[in-house]
Amino acid sequence: MKIYLLFAYTLFFCFLSFGQSTVSGSISHSTGTRSYQLYIPAVYDGSIPVPLVLNLHGYGSNNSQQMFYGDFRSIADTANFLILAPQGLNDGTGTAHWNANWGTGVDDISFLSDLIDSISADYNINSGRVYSTGMSNGGFMSFTLAGQLSNKITAVASVTGTMSAIQIPQNTVVNPMPIMQIHGTADATVNYNGDQYFLSVDSVLNYWLAHNNCNPVPTISSVPDINTADGCTAELYSYTGGDLGAEVLHYKITNGGHTWPGSSVTIGTTNQDFDASVEIWKFFSRYEKANLTSLNNSLEKNWVDVLGGNPITEVLALNFNSKQDVQVAIFDLNGKNIFKSVAKGGVSINMESYPSGMYILRCQSENLTVYSRKLVKL
Repeated sequence: MKIYLLFAYTLFFCFLSFGQSTVSGSISHSTGTRSYQLYIPAVYDGSIPVPLVLNLHGYGSNNSQQMFYGDFRSIADTANFLILAPQGLNDGTGTAHWNANWGTGVDDISFLSDLIDSISADYNINSGRVYSTGMSNGGFMSFTLAGQLSNKITAVASVTGTMSAIQIPQNTVVNPMPIMQIHGTADATVNYNGDQYFLSVDSVLNYWLAHNNCNPVPTISSVPDINTADGCTAELYSYTGGDLGAEVLHYKITNGGHTWPGSSVTIGTTNQDFDASVEIWKFFSRYEKANLTSLNNSLEKNWVDVLGGNPITEVLALNFNSKQDVQVAIFDLNGKNIFKSVAKGGVSINMESYPSGMYILRCQSENLTVYSRKLVKL
């Protein structure tokens, strides 16, 4: 049974600033009574289906703080979408968290799935335009939803969160999944280059590039350094050409910390050259699930046949539907090139000695047509 309460902020000026209503509610779930905050812009009247943006807090934070820190409210006021900020449960240390395959036993995937259904039952939500973003642990959880709740999530954006190697084998996503990754190179909490627990940003990008079949060579553009006092600069890496238009975008913030760019709350080195919330919404607004659920329009890209199927036990056999020379490369998830060759017609690669895990296959023909796919070695 759902419990609704009118949510009264002690910071009542928020109502005056945003002309909005914020509802605090909870739903009963197998993990317990789970709470959330829902921002409803004044422009919403229920007459048309509107998008829903999940905004997930970081480890040790809460949904109220995230509503302010990664702030989408003024954007929602004009773009007409609802913002859903759920609350994570405490882990064994008493710290609020999301179980993004972190082994705490909390089924946050089904909770967020049920919460989306619950909100959709009471508000006019466009089910093809449900997105997830979050800070740090909330970014990790957004990637988890992209991989394991892709039937409901259309696109995700992670700010300072990456993925763990455990997540990848559990992913069930089939259709293209647009991805945005925002991360600082000096992030001392979630290392840009990865560690023993988390994948590097490059590894995460490589995984989603292969999944979406994007061109692995990005277009790089500098973000104008409009605030020279913030201690960092930013570049945008755009990976285009993905199936059904699904792109992967990466804001690389040189010397940036574990922070939300553009936030009015500056903790550590916070980039002020762009507003992450604005860019995330611009990215989300381009995608609707109905346009991402059929690969019929991208069959012309499948000019490489993986013979014998994937996963691979010993030999990876490829057949090229091309008479041109083809550059073949295999990368591990750290971006290391572990195989490189040029072949025509096809090639067989002995992978028996390769460690079990995930790899990225990249083939490029002489006319620069690119094929990339993730491989699983058993």
